[in-house]
Amino acid sequence: MSPNVGPDATPHDAAPAGVAYPKTIKSFVRRAGRTTTGQAKAFEELGPRFILSYTGQPLDAAASFGRSAPLILEIGFGMGEATAHIARVRPNDNFLCCEVHEPGVGALLKRIGEQELENIRILQHDAVEVIDHMLAPASLDGIHIFFPDPWHKKKHNKRRLIQPALVAKLAARLKPGGYLHCATDWQPYAEQMLEVLGSDQLLHNSTPDGYAPQPDYRPLTKFENRGLRLGHGVWDLVFLRRSA
Repeated sequence: MSPNVGPDATPHDAAPAGVAYPKTIKSFVRRAGRTTTGQAKAFEELGPRFILSYTGQPLDAAASFGRSAPLILEIGFGMGEATAHIARVRPNDNFLCCEVHEPGVGALLKRIGEQELENIRILQHDAVEVIDHMLAPASLDGIHIFFPDPWHKKKHNKRRLIQPALVAKLAARLKPGGYLHCATDWQPYAEQMLEVLGSDQLLHNSTPDGYAPQPDYRPLTKFENRGLRLGHGVWDLVFLRRSA
């Protein structure tokens, strides 16, 4: 899954002093892709109900979902396979999902219709702007970031999503006791995630030994299963927001 989040995205948040690149935090990379007939139909039939407009104003989650429930933010859901599974096995939670890749949004909408899911809302917009302008401090019960682009080449490592500036934003929007769950199949990125998350003063690792067991709610995707058959590892990290 890649952290893609909005065709009209124009992120403009400056990174803190001392971060040479990128000068803006960007939660997505545009990818080519064609929307299928089924996805286009899902956009037409389900988009008006399940896609939220980016307003730049604080989100009224209860109004958006039609109920009050724990709110989980997902950044970059790819084709929505894991997202739909998690929403199905956790019906008492609300899932606010950011993705810019149009075929991915269409695919998730199609899954929503097929599985009759009611607890997902999609923002087809850059997640950083959503975090900055639509999510109040201490408004989230959890955050999911699964398999963001690892940017394998060393010269591109600073393009990775999990960087101190973004993690600080995310930690500030978690309620005390809320969790941040990341997963990657690239060990050098897992090591960077562990270092960055472990350095944020608002967070603490839920697993003393470092990496967490795969939580029951996160399924193995087709992509992940293929990697495991090839001998690739997968690393989960679950950090919690400190109470004080």
